[in-house]
Amino acid sequence: MERQRTGTAAAPSARVLFLSTILIATCGLVYELVAGALASYLLGDSVFQFSTIIGAYLTAMGIGSWLSRYLERDLVARFVEVEIAVALIGGFEAPILFAGFTYTPGFRAVLYIVVGLVGIGVGLELPLLIRILESRTSLKELVARVLALDYVGALVASLLFPLFFLPMVGLLRTSLVLGLVNALVALWTTFLFEAPAHVLTRLRVFAGAAVVVLAVALGLAGEAEKRMEADLFADPVVMSIQTSYQRLVLTHAGGDTRLFIDGALQFSSVDEYRYHEALVHPPMAAVANPERVLVMGGGDGLAVREVLRHPEVTSVVLVDLDPEMTRLFAERSDLAALNGGALSDPRVTIVNTDAFGWVRNYRGPGFDVVISDFPDPNNFGLGKLYSLTFYRLLTRVLAPGAAISVQATSPLFSPQAYGCIVETMREAGLAVRPYHAYVPAFGEWGFVLAGLEPIESFRPLPAGLRFLDADTLATLFHFPIDLTPKSDVVNRLDNQLLVRLYAEDWREMAR
Repeated sequence: MERQRTGTAAAPSARVLFLSTILIATCGLVYELVAGALASYLLGDSVFQFSTIIGAYLTAMGIGSWLSRYLERDLVARFVEVEIAVALIGGFEAPILFAGFTYTPGFRAVLYIVVGLVGIGVGLELPLLIRILESRTSLKELVARVLALDYVGALVASLLFPLFFLPMVGLLRTSLVLGLVNALVALWTTFLFEAPAHVLTRLRVFAGAAVVVLAVALGLAGEAEKRMEADLFADPVVMSIQTSYQRLVLTHAGGDTRLFIDGALQFSSVDEYRYHEALVHPPMAAVANPERVLVMGGGDGLAVREVLRHPEVTSVVLVDLDPEMTRLFAERSDLAALNGGALSDPRVTIVNTDAFGWVRNYRGPGFDVVISDFPDPNNFGLGKLYSLTFYRLLTRVLAPGAAISVQATSPLFSPQAYGCIVETMREAGLAVRPYHAYVPAFGEWGFVLAGLEPIESFRPLPAGLRFLDADTLATLFHFPIDLTPKSDVVNRLDNQLLVRLYAEDWREMAR
């Protein structure tokens, strides 16, 4: 049995082990956040993914804590072994999950197995630390100090993950870096106690090997990530960026540039003009003199490009959450070429903030046209931008005679969600005119045109459009039987029914 250091060596060892508490608590929470973020990116529905992962992780931690009762001898050695296991499983968590999604059909099983194993390991850590330190201070003092440090570590993790790890390091490298930290904790712990030489040698070899493996994997992570993304997307990946809010992937093949956000296609350069002309020109043509325009979402600048075709426009405010998105499409030459340099036009003001809060706090002059170009409502963060509360707030920023257009998902693939958006806008006091257009990359796509007063007529469209003309515009408002909106429920901020309806529609289409 190992013999703990005593006398003058005990205090320094205790202090270092208390430091270990903060580090392992930080690592443990970050592993949980990595799993939740990856599942949200790959599967959508962030609330469901984070809820189930947190539940599974905490349950696994409870199992680990319960299992610690069966470890009765050589506690420091057992602690080191647990740290090595957590370092390797937690460190390779993101690469395993990314590979599982890319190469296997059973991603959910892989997800919860990995989360469970990491949770069990993390659940073993604190009980072992407490038992190792209990001979050095009173139990009351020990429990108070260890738990306080554990909560401090959780705070550190909750700040570092969104502010540093996610935008600066990326998910794959983050789990490897934290695994490396766990491995180093294991290694330095072997220098804090006395034991037979063969025990120390074995533990140091294993801990050192874990450090080397994780360090090598960290060096190869960039290339591995590129290969997995190349296998995940049909076309060659030319850009992949993790921002503070989303993962942006750009592919290019045969003259077709495609943008994916969190794995979902946002546009194809071959046919995006159909979508953006349908989104922008009906509301612009519905207003006699559209001088002031608000575009929400649409950080790629493609909707702004269409707005600027109207010579009456004097100012455009683009509100998009992600500054990296608007920077790329303003500064990167190939992307700026897609929007015709619209984001550098002196008439355009870019505001990088949450549209909900911006609209709520706006006190300036009213807008003649408002264009809502948000992604589909597949999570609650997006669902609030299709809520009754948001549309009522939006009516306050409208100038007299103003028009609104909203991208409203597919009336063919997601009829309940489309109908819910239409009904929610109507409930907000808007006179709505649903319409649709065919976009080859997406299929049949739905929009809603609305105003405080009914919109019946349109000005002539600008020259040079590739899809819309006066005759085509008139046909957009005719719905065949299978596209007629099929829901009369309202998406309220406190229930977010739209997110559920959207998920149900797409699950039904996948069957």
